[in-house]
Amino acid sequence: MPGFDQIIPKIDLLGEDALLVHLASSMDTDCTTRVHALARRIESARPEWLRDIVPAYASLALFIDLSAFSPTVDALDEATIWLQQVFVGEEFVERFVEGRLIRVGVRYGGENGPDLAAVAAHAGMPISEVIERHVAVEYRVAMIGFAPGFPYLLGLDPALAMPRLQTPRTRVAAGSVGIGNDQTGIYPRSSPGGWRIIGCTTQSLFDPQRDPPSLLAAGDRVRFVAVDYSGEDALL
Repeated sequence: MPGFDQIIPKIDLLGEDALLVHLASSMDTDCTTRVHALARRIESARPEWLRDIVPAYASLALFIDLSAFSPTVDALDEATIWLQQVFVGEEFVERFVEGRLIRVGVRYGGENGPDLAAVAAHAGMPISEVIERHVAVEYRVAMIGFAPGFPYLLGLDPALAMPRLQTPRTRVAAGSVGIGNDQTGIYPRSSPGGWRIIGCTTQSLFDPQRDPPSLLAAGDRVRFVAVDYSGEDALL
């Protein structure tokens, strides 16, 4: 994986109290991995003024506590200088850290996956092969977004890619596993949605009483496990 010395991060303002660090303009697994590595580097030397770190596909948002700075200095300028030192500091040697591997059981098809047959038809393959290909891949959580706990998962077999519904459903059940273009994801709660639903899990993706509330975090790895209609979901 290329080191940080081979890329030049770009820092932009993100509102009045945040910075956005761009690592690339494209979305791919290598870039997302570098975003997560940078997030860990920043976290390892987290300054008192840093309120939150939010990684995305090819960028990283840093939310800043302006009150932690003297009124006589420009807080965003100071934060930018600190970041630039992080990019070049020898004490911040990039280390690839493999995210947790979490297995999630999925009931595919039927009322749990109303779009499974449509995905199979679009891909030109039997439903059984769609399921086999979907569970055969180890996915990486690129980011959490859309709704609390919703994981955007990279690694979908290109043969299963399918556009979102032209008209989103007004209600998608919690735990629904869907395909949206070249990604797959899991709805953490009942909500509107336009992804193609191929299955469902009973595993809780987000629980505000849990610490941390989100089951998955950026950088984690996910493997789906097909279970029968009377089976239990697996979380390892």
